[in-house]
Amino acid sequence: MARPVYIVDGARTPFLKVRGKPGPFTPVDLAVQCGRPLLNRVDVPRDAFDQVVLGCVNVIADEMNPARVAALRLGLDAATTAFTVQINCGSGMQSIDTAFRTIEAGNADMILAGGAESLSHAPLVFRQDAAAWFGGLMSARSVPDRLKALAGFRPRFLKPVIGLERGLTDPVVDLNMGQTAEIVGHLFEVSRAAADAYAAESHRRLALAQHEGWLEDEVEPAMARDGTVFKLDDGVRPDSTAEKLSSLKPVFERPWGKVTAGNSSQITDGASWVVLASEEALEKYRLKPRAVILDSAWSGLDPSIMGLGPTLCATEIMKRRDLSLADIDLWELNEAFAAQVLACLAAWSDADYCQSVLGLEGPLGEIDRDRLNVDGGAISLGHPVGASGNRIVLHLVNALHRQGGRRGIATECIGGGQGGAMLIERI
Repeated sequence: MARPVYIVDGARTPFLKVRGKPGPFTPVDLAVQCGRPLLNRVDVPRDAFDQVVLGCVNVIADEMNPARVAALRLGLDAATTAFTVQINCGSGMQSIDTAFRTIEAGNADMILAGGAESLSHAPLVFRQDAAAWFGGLMSARSVPDRLKALAGFRPRFLKPVIGLERGLTDPVVDLNMGQTAEIVGHLFEVSRAAADAYAAESHRRLALAQHEGWLEDEVEPAMARDGTVFKLDDGVRPDSTAEKLSSLKPVFERPWGKVTAGNSSQITDGASWVVLASEEALEKYRLKPRAVILDSAWSGLDPSIMGLGPTLCATEIMKRRDLSLADIDLWELNEAFAAQVLACLAAWSDADYCQSVLGLEGPLGEIDRDRLNVDGGAISLGHPVGASGNRIVLHLVNALHRQGGRRGIATECIGGGQGGAMLIERI
């Protein structure tokens, strides 16, 4: 029989906005910054962990398999296996799901599952013709051959391609993620004003959470090598308003598009971990769990409308658990784009979509905005893609405890046309 799987504790770094140059932390640096205080707090022997799983999308050359590098830097036993998972925006949640299913099946008792991303370290890459020229130059042996190769140089070879830009473009439909948000926003008639208002509210909620200290048990300060200490998510704009955001120009579909830099998630560095354990591990190490994972689901759809992924996977969980909206106290729906979040909300309220796509008898209903992303989301926090799915699960647990809720769903859309969702119950 399937065993229950518990979330014991978790921690994350501040999410740090990319500011035009490599930031102070690599993915592993970030994972270690929040991993050390978490492991000190959980206080179990370092060999208690059967496995380490880390989500990371943009792995840098110096940290191949960052899960293993992080595990060793955290002082875990060398015999503890560690591997990295990648499913774009869902990577941090995939690490939890992989650990959840492994423990549930009886193949492990304690797993450290996380996500880390340093988008500021995403590489600049040479174009194909430039790479071919460099290859020809390196393979030239004689002086005449080298001179001939040098003569083929073109100034454009020195202009690199931004790797992150290509990474955020789906190669099958040749649309970047912002364009897919424009599509789903158009399909469900999301207005520019509504998107800007949603974005401003995300900033207001995060600013309030920081002011009230609601994130202090979740966010661990990160210290750079020069001694600079980062304590808070630094992309929040407390003075953001819908009126100010309305002055920004569309980024992806000019001049009539509705997706702007202001109502999109921020490009960010950050990491997050959670500790998962079986009942046997709780008893052995006298641990007090904070939540139990009830279910998870993954779904696929056309990449051009990837933003609707949460409607598929979250609904699948609710159908097989026989749950209604009234049974879900809190939602964390990753804010890739305001238009994408609002399109999902509209889809769940649309009878035709719910019947023809979700297999429901009628509309799922309207999610109360007071139950959705209660402390802001990726628009104000940022979206380090490998870590976000982990953060929303961690924050959902903490928010349920703070508000006294019982059940919550964390869900996200995933570049490439997928969605992931996880059902959590507070203990």
